[in-house]
Amino acid sequence: MLDPADALTLLATGELTIEGRLVDASNATLLAAVSGNGTTAACVYKPVRGERPLWDFPDGTLAGREVSTYLLDQALGWELVPPTLLRDGPFGPGMCQLWIESESVDELVDLMPQSRVPKGWFPVFGGVDGSGRDVVVAHADDRRLRRLAVLDAVTNNADRKGGHLLLTAGGHLYGVDHGLCFHEENKLRTLLWGWGGEPLDEEEIEALTRLRAELADGEPLEEALSEHLTVTEVRATAARVDRLLRTGRFPRPNGHRHVVPWPPF
Repeated sequence: MLDPADALTLLATGELTIEGRLVDASNATLLAAVSGNGTTAACVYKPVRGERPLWDFPDGTLAGREVSTYLLDQALGWELVPPTLLRDGPFGPGMCQLWIESESVDELVDLMPQSRVPKGWFPVFGGVDGSGRDVVVAHADDRRLRRLAVLDAVTNNADRKGGHLLLTAGGHLYGVDHGLCFHEENKLRTLLWGWGGEPLDEEEIEALTRLRAELADGEPLEEALSEHLTVTEVRATAARVDRLLRTGRFPRPNGHRHVVPWPPF
């Protein structure tokens, strides 16, 4: 693993060489090598021109939303998002993110029969799998997932699936695929609802308090987000932080809409 600062420099200035495409992604998602100053690393490159039009998110904005999530995560100080930036590439401007080699996340989140949910896990949402069995999405009561749930609440993540969780061999958890974030309307859709309604802890409140100060008008973070998001979206982000601090609790699922992506992985 590169140091985050070195990784950002390499992502920004290195030469991108396309090596393949991740065919399961809904938007053009390319695996690339980025090389510079004798160092080569793998990265994900998502050109803006490869974004699929959506009815509820403006065209050509998903890459900037991914970058905005990284910036906000850095302000929280949790390093949940791999180094990410916007740069030009072989197919034009796009999001470039350090590739993370990951292990299975089954120890943190899984799809299983209700009767087999381990102690210390939260069953979140029920459904039927491809074999017609009744199953539930469940996740562990884990500090790493809990922080990610806070990040998702702040960014208004509309698509937190299990496949967007990357767990390294060293035990560091990352979240990826943040193109569907920062909508001004409430669109939180995640499989990390286990703490819904529970109190935020002291460390989470301190991090959110710092973040809110950095979202004030004219602060560097507010200005950086404004390069990728609308004024309304930036203000809505600040309002979500205000709501979390005012209530002191994780948000609860909204019963009037689908709140868990399906399929969840």
